Amino acid sequence: MAEQMKVRAQLKGDIAEIRVLMIHPMETGLRKDGAGNAVPIHYIQQYSVEVAGKVVIQGQGNQSVAKDPTFAFKTKGAKVGDKVVVSWIDNKGEKGSSETVIA
Repeated sequence: MAEQMKVRAQLKGDIAEIRVLMIHPMETGLRKDGAGNAVPIHYIQQYSVEVAGKVVIQGQGNQSVAKDPTFAFKTKGAKVGDKVVVSWIDNKGEKGSSETVIA
């Protein structure tokens, strides 16, 4: 996959707002292609977000999530310049990772 995600992080007061867009097909295994064949299941299984080296979010996905999942959250204790690292692994073993700094 070329571009795997977009991550934005901004400090507002003492709270960091972090927004993540993961670029992924998130196939359920139920959709059919043009020839009527089932498109194989392909989804993000696990993801995590680290801020300044500390894991602040860990989660598990499944095939019921739409294509290119997006999520946002707020966290305390971050500061401008802290590194934010988002990573995921899917059911086929493919991995994605992106990082940014808090503005």
